[in-house]
Amino acid sequence: MDALLLRSLTPGVLGVLVRRGADFAAAEDAVQDALVEAVRAWPDDPPRDPKGWLVTVAWRRFLDASRADAARRRREDVLDEEPAPGPVSTVDDTLQLYFLCAHPSLTPSSAVALTLRAVGGLTTRQIARAYLVPEATMAQRISRAKRTVAGVRFDQPGDIATVLRVLYLVFNEGYSGDVDLAVEAIRLTRQLAAAIDHPEVAGLLALMLLHHARRAARTAPDGSLVPLAEQDRGRWDTGAIAEGVAILQAALSRDRLGEFQAQAAIAALHADARTAEETDWVQIVEWYDELAGLTDSPVVRLNRAVAVGEADGPRAGLAALAALDDSLPRYTAVAAYLRERDGDLDTAARLYAEAARRATNLAEVAHLTRQAARLNGRRSR
Repeated sequence: MDALLLRSLTPGVLGVLVRRGADFAAAEDAVQDALVEAVRAWPDDPPRDPKGWLVTVAWRRFLDASRADAARRRREDVLDEEPAPGPVSTVDDTLQLYFLCAHPSLTPSSAVALTLRAVGGLTTRQIARAYLVPEATMAQRISRAKRTVAGVRFDQPGDIATVLRVLYLVFNEGYSGDVDLAVEAIRLTRQLAAAIDHPEVAGLLALMLLHHARRAARTAPDGSLVPLAEQDRGRWDTGAIAEGVAILQAALSRDRLGEFQAQAAIAALHADARTAEETDWVQIVEWYDELAGLTDSPVVRLNRAVAVGEADGPRAGLAALAALDDSLPRYTAVAAYLRERDGDLDTAARLYAEAARRATNLAEVAHLTRQAARLNGRRSR
C-alpha cells in the first residue's frame, strides 16, 4: 500500500465531495472511511483509477451517514444527488480547499488548525507543537472548528492571510518534521503566487525557496543534523537561491513589508554569505527587529537572541535571552549554545543534555545529545 499516493489523493477527493454538496466535517469523515477501506482492499485488488475509486467509496459512505441522520438531510434529496459513474476530474482542488477551510465563521487560529489537520494531513500533536500549546488544547480547538462548520456550505472563502499562515506551517512541518510536506507547500504557494499579485505571497514563496535550497546540506549521510555554520555551502541549490532572491527583491520594492518578506530577507542574508564567518549578523539583527515589530512573536525574539549573540557577543545574546520565557521550545538549546560561546562549558553541557530531553524531533534529540557528549568529553581530557 502506497501511503504517499493516498496522501496525495486525499485533498482532491475531499474537494469533489465538498463541491457535490457534502458539508466539510461529514466529507472528511467519509474520506477517512474510504482511506481505511483502500488500505484493506487495494493490496489484493488495486484499482485502475485510484482517485475515482476513493471518490465512489467516500461518496457512498457520506450517503450512508446522511441516510442515518434524517434530521439533517432528507433521504430522497441525497439519493437524487448521487453522481453517475464515470471518470473523475483531475483538477487539483488542494489550494481551493485551503481557502474554503479559512472560512469567515472561524477564527484565524481555528481555521489554520482545521486545515492543517484535514487537508495538510498533520497530526494533532504536530499542530500543537507548531502552535506551542498542549496537544489536548489543540484537539479541543480542532473539534470546536469542526462543530462550527458542520452543515455550513463553503461558498465564502476565507482571507489570504490565513491561507498563507497554513502554507507556512505546512512547509515548516515538512522541512523539519516527520512528514515531508515541504515540496507540496512550495507547489501550492507557486500556484497562489501565479493567481494573486500580493507581496506577502511572493515573500512566502521566496522564504520557502531560500530555506529549501539548503535542505541537501542540513543532514549528514547518517541522518544527523548539520548546523547552518557547518553546512557544505557547495551543496546549496544556487538556482533556488537566485529565484528566491529575485522574487524577494521584487516584493520588497513595493514597500509593503510583511512578516514573510522580513523572514525571507534574513534567509537571503544567510544565503549570500560564502562562509559562516562572512554572515552579516548586524543586518540580520536589524531584520529581526523589523520582524519582531510585525509579529511580536516569542519565537522571533528567541531567534533574535541568537543573532545578537553573533553580532555583539554571547553575553549580549544571553541578556536578550533572559528577557524571554524559559519554557519556549528551543530556549534551553539556545542558552546552551550561547553559554558555550561564552566559555562556560560545564553549564553548556548540562543545558544541551536538558534540551535533548525536551526535544520532540528525533534528529534534534540526537544532535543535542552529541553536543552534550562533545563538551563532556572535552572537559574530561
